[in-house]
Amino acid sequence: MTRKENKDTVYRNALPGEKTIRKSDGGGLYLEIKPNGRKYWRLAYRFNGKQKTLAIGVYPEISLSKARKERESARDLLRQGIDPSEQKKADKALKLEKADNTFEKIARRWHTHMLPKWQPSTAKDTIYRLEKDIFPAIGHYPIDGIKSRQLIKVLKDIEGRGAKEIAKRLRANMERIFNYAITHEHAEINPAAPLKKDVLTPAPKGHFASITPDELPEFLKAMRENKARLYLPTRIALQLMMLTFLRTSELIETPWSEIDLEKGEWVIPWQRMKMGKRKMNPRKDNHVVPLCTQAIGLLKELHSLTGRNQWLFPNQRDPQKPMSNGAILMALKRMGYKNKMTGHGFRALAMTTLKERLHYRHEVVDRQLAHAQRNEIDSAYDRAKFLEERKKMMQEWADYLDAVEAGANVIHGSFRAA
Repeated sequence: MTRKENKDTVYRNALPGEKTIRKSDGGGLYLEIKPNGRKYWRLAYRFNGKQKTLAIGVYPEISLSKARKERESARDLLRQGIDPSEQKKADKALKLEKADNTFEKIARRWHTHMLPKWQPSTAKDTIYRLEKDIFPAIGHYPIDGIKSRQLIKVLKDIEGRGAKEIAKRLRANMERIFNYAITHEHAEINPAAPLKKDVLTPAPKGHFASITPDELPEFLKAMRENKARLYLPTRIALQLMMLTFLRTSELIETPWSEIDLEKGEWVIPWQRMKMGKRKMNPRKDNHVVPLCTQAIGLLKELHSLTGRNQWLFPNQRDPQKPMSNGAILMALKRMGYKNKMTGHGFRALAMTTLKERLHYRHEVVDRQLAHAQRNEIDSAYDRAKFLEERKKMMQEWADYLDAVEAGANVIHGSFRAA
């Protein structure tokens, strides 16, 4: 049996007395045995001419070998002119501080720091997304201990529900939060930085230009200011594209026979839809567009102009043909949005805003956009059509646009005067 094993047996079998007993292990280390039987490691040392004691821990939770390592570490500190007791206090305080600096707490500090630089709607939307998608997953973890793999899982879960744009923006904001933490010495690395290229699904090449929700007020202002310069049917076409989410060809090639103003529906035959043309609609479902009150008003105004023609938007040069796609692009150019907005961009704008700011489920939004469904589960959702929810959504979207144009502070579907 070794000397260490002998010592350990002695310490383990030592019985308490009426007074505190001390059993020395050498070099200032000793085991203190209390009358109640509890045993504690202590280290006696001198610092700046004063006798001091370092509490190491409870035996046998702190083993003999661990206590001896702590003794040697304390000696190293003394050789450097550092008081082991004060260092222990500092280490404990730092540990508590790190445990207290959770991702959520640091993220909220970052959010507060950014408030003077943001529009109110941006600030509200940013914290809403963090509270909804990020804090429940990683908000309680100390920020300096979060790994890239944890962020990957969170982002993949968001992407998996069809919210790719949300995942992209959250990744960027998490990178900013970690940079803020590094600047304020709450973290040393940024686990979100390397995820930009390798984790999120890249946007498809050749995507259509579109404004963002934050740019919507300026766009509506430009449309209002250019109202007199735009050919009236073309201006109505732009407004209806924004209100109905239709593709450009589906809009300009519409005959009046598809419009039911009394029922408040625009029913497009499946053959005219993109999925029908690509034979991706085996059930041959027609596409129903619930008409909001604003769209009905525009269509009534348009009917007074073109109601005797086959087309909603007849070609100016040849009324027997529908309006050309170039008319839409030319109108956007006159508004100053060449290469900034396209006909298809209205769909992207609506999709982003409805999911991120008005918080509609992606199944409902995608059904209204007439997106092809990718799997059997989505197809089952698709068959439900969500018509009543879509009616509500389309009216709320139109009211949202009116509120934005009127200068309201629009936040998560609640419209407040600025």
